[in-house]
Amino acid sequence: MTRGTPVPETVTLHVPFRLVKRGGRKEMQLPVGTTQPRRTDNTLVKALARAFRWKRMLDSGEFTTIVELAEREGIAPSYMNRILRLTLLAPETVEAILDGRPGPEVTLARVLVSFPVEWGKQALHFG
Repeated sequence: MTRGTPVPETVTLHVPFRLVKRGGRKEMQLPVGTTQPRRTDNTLVKALARAFRWKRMLDSGEFTTIVELAEREGIAPSYMNRILRLTLLAPETVEAILDGRPGPEVTLARVLVSFPVEWGKQALHFG
């Protein structure tokens, strides 16, 4: 800038984005066509880890029933059943969750409610 050019007191910067609710919190989404940094949903990853750990404990014979395991973990058997359903997710979906690119339709709340067991139908269900 030269000495004779007036210095602006404010600078306006326009950043296009929209706010969406995801997993009970608000998140910024960039416009289509822009690259978005990968962001892992820690609650979903933790639920996946628990599900596969519990499945391994049941498969090994360490615990004979879900009720027994739930009692040991200090949680309700109905909650454990919902979390254990995550072991039925398609490998591509599990990989996408762990890579931080599950898509806006794959949230913990949505996968705990219900989803098709067939992997091909899961892709359509989750978009």
